[in-house]
Amino acid sequence: MREHGRIGPIEWAGATRSLPGEQACGDYVIALDVGGQAALFAGLDGLGHGEEAETAALCAVEVLKHARAEPLEAMIELCHRALMSTRGAAMTLARIDFESDMLSWIGVGNVTANLIAKAPSGVAIRSATPLASGIVGFRMPDTVVARNVAIRPGDLLVIASDGISEGHLDSVDFAASAVAISDQVLGKHAKDTDDASVLAARHRGASP
Repeated sequence: MREHGRIGPIEWAGATRSLPGEQACGDYVIALDVGGQAALFAGLDGLGHGEEAETAALCAVEVLKHARAEPLEAMIELCHRALMSTRGAAMTLARIDFESDMLSWIGVGNVTANLIAKAPSGVAIRSATPLASGIVGFRMPDTVVARNVAIRPGDLLVIASDGISEGHLDSVDFAASAVAISDQVLGKHAKDTDDASVLAARHRGASP
């Protein structure tokens, strides 16, 4: 599945793929407009793969759609409560505020998020969200606190599930669109042993 669009100054694209041979996919990426003032991005990975993993991820999607304006910590807690009847999920949330150019992010489990920039040597990782150990819906850490980092025009946010292999940032083509970047990462780095998902979101500067 592939989706793309633009929210304010952010151009984004997401790509997901189920475990080869299966139809259901427990990996999801979403992009939501938050009142025209911010964009919320999420990477969700239902535990395992198959229909039960998909059920967990879709449950989290619905919670986030309705709670998009809440603080990130509150969204994680709401997802935790809703997912208790499922097998649970790993998730990372990232919100970009357009006025302050501030990125806030939070993660539980193993969905990575990195803010990268073009560098003379290729790609420079400006920051990475700290990930708390646990499973949303099953076992949460005592405290999960969102972190903030400034985001600049040209910066690229990449969220990837553990179905994407390490080193997927090394060959990012900064001249490419978000669609091309997400397709490239999924095509080159998706593992054959799991569902896989990636979301790329680039700050394009002032909104049109």
